[in-house]
Amino acid sequence: MTPSTTIELAASADLLRARVAARTLAAQSGLGVMDQTRFATAVSELSRNALSYAHDGVCELQDVSDDSRIVLQAVVRDQGPGIANVELALTDGFSSSGSLGAGLPGTQRLVDKFFIESTPAGTFVRIQMIRRRRVA
Repeated sequence: MTPSTTIELAASADLLRARVAARTLAAQSGLGVMDQTRFATAVSELSRNALSYAHDGVCELQDVSDDSRIVLQAVVRDQGPGIANVELALTDGFSSSGSLGAGLPGTQRLVDKFFIESTPAGTFVRIQMIRRRRVA
């Protein structure tokens, strides 16, 4: 099993910790600067959502790469009230808080795999960024 980094999301400073950890993991895995930024931005947005809507949560980062692909994974989960309508929340422009409504749909576009499950007991989101390894 590949080691993982876990960041407790309890205060605004934790959002920066999650973003920096995501960027560091992406850089260490060999991703280019643009992909590092995409992964860090996606992790930051999901972490912000957990903190904003559930007031706390957990972000777990893991490199699950194999010999042919770089695969970075982030799981963000919380025990908040959940998302009433996930399909609607994934629609550009929808917001339950008066924001621009770009967070979840934008995050979904930044990554290669996106899974979300939400119930009144909390929300679970798993994202992956997948790139072919360069042949030397």
